[in-house]
Amino acid sequence: MATAETLLRDLCSRIGACSWDTLGELLHPDFVCRYAHTAEILNGPEWVRLNAEYPGFQRLEVLDVVASGERAVARALIVGGPDSATQEFQVASFVTERDGLIAELTEVWTDVGEAPPEGARPQ
Repeated sequence: MATAETLLRDLCSRIGACSWDTLGELLHPDFVCRYAHTAEILNGPEWVRLNAEYPGFQRLEVLDVVASGERAVARALIVGGPDSATQEFQVASFVTERDGLIAELTEVWTDVGEAPPEGARPQ
């Protein structure tokens, strides 16, 4: 049976390869995706369609993965954007495995290169 980590790595690999027609194979029939930053909730077909129709997707690079039991999280860099306007985003994707499939996914997205708030400590 697939682990949460292998499922998440496979999901990222398929997205990176634009294998939109195979994403659904990794999703549990009761799959739900929550976008923490917009409060959207999507079922499996809605989530696959959103990814497949994302304008100007270029690549996904996994930066980090942490897993324990039926839970795994990845931090990834996404490059793409509409009308050849390349943008970079980072996403944290939290998955829960059930019955060898991804049953839950929570994603938190942010733009890359945002200016720190006034008074923030420099790095």
